[in-house]
Amino acid sequence: MRLTKQKKLILDIINNSHEHLSAESIYNECRKVLPNISLGTVYRNLNQLSDMNLIKRLKVQEFDRFDSMHKRHNHFFCTKCCGIYDIFDDIINMETIKVPGKVIDYD
Repeated sequence: MRLTKQKKLILDIINNSHEHLSAESIYNECRKVLPNISLGTVYRNLNQLSDMNLIKRLKVQEFDRFDSMHKRHNHFFCTKCCGIYDIFDDIINMETIKVPGKVIDYD
């Protein structure tokens, strides 16, 4: 599968973000560069990039968030603030985490 300008832009947005972006957030960033891009194009490319293992899809409650694949890591979802946080430790002790939540996509 070739890397179109839309796919490259989406990948760049995700790789340069320090957040776990929603498809709508990615769409809004894409429109700054490609004003005519459709939300459907963004979703289609997110699915393809995820299938190609170039980005990581995080399923949180009923929402998807997207993250780069720069460095292997896990994620913690805080049920209090609904934030997603990177975890780079190999061993996770849930008793030391003082906020309500759960580890998602633990490898």
